[in-house]
Amino acid sequence: MTNRHSQLAADVCEIVGEQREYRELLVRLTARDLLLRYKQTVMGVGWAMFMPLVNTAVFSLIFMRVAPIDAGLPYPVFAYCGLLAWNFFAASQRFAVVSLTSNTNLVTKVYCPREMFPFSAIAVSLVDFAVGSLVLAGLMAYYRIGVGWPLLLLPVVVVVHVAFTTAVALLLAMANLFYRDVKYLFEIVLTVWMFASSVVYPIDRVGGRLGALLMLNPMTPIIDAYRATLLRQELPAAAPFAYAAVVAMAMLAVAWVSFHRAEFQFAENI
Repeated sequence: MTNRHSQLAADVCEIVGEQREYRELLVRLTARDLLLRYKQTVMGVGWAMFMPLVNTAVFSLIFMRVAPIDAGLPYPVFAYCGLLAWNFFAASQRFAVVSLTSNTNLVTKVYCPREMFPFSAIAVSLVDFAVGSLVLAGLMAYYRIGVGWPLLLLPVVVVVHVAFTTAVALLLAMANLFYRDVKYLFEIVLTVWMFASSVVYPIDRVGGRLGALLMLNPMTPIIDAYRATLLRQELPAAAPFAYAAVVAMAMLAVAWVSFHRAEFQFAENI
């Protein structure tokens, strides 16, 4: 077991070193994908703010008028924060799952670390995430929600969020290359996953075995950590967030190494 862990660590170090050599390619791919995503659109990156706002309005109507719930915060800002974090994850997966199959010429004819393609999809979604954060800042100002020193932990929350998103994206991109049904099946999974996360309602209100099972979902502690540091001026719950961080980093290491080892099969399956 120790030898296996040592080999995994060595593989990760080698892969990270290779990424540094090709970092300029990642920047170029990200710029290309960002331009293509909003080409010939009137609103451009405004869509990154518009969609979470529309979803927030819909869920606010449901959970403030139809089936009221007490989220401990003004519901619109509670929902928008969750939707913003979730949309980054979901959008990253939707673009990453086809990132290899939509770049066949580069994958088959030019050598580069193939993980650059899902990484590019995540980087573009991260730009949308940053743009959408401006609306969250506006909502916080409107509802007079201040910030406190726990905000200093926000970069750690973002790193864990990105790590988990990247791990899932690498696995999906690789799986879709071998089985094209994956991109269709995962759309269903994303819908179920959203309502199994603390996106639009507090998961801790779900009791019993179902509540305990839902708490195993790493996205819930991550989303709750955003709300804690940004909206509640408190530290995230230590045990759940530590669990999410360990899962995210372990998954990232395993997914990255598995992706790298399978690269030689990509060209013949694309």
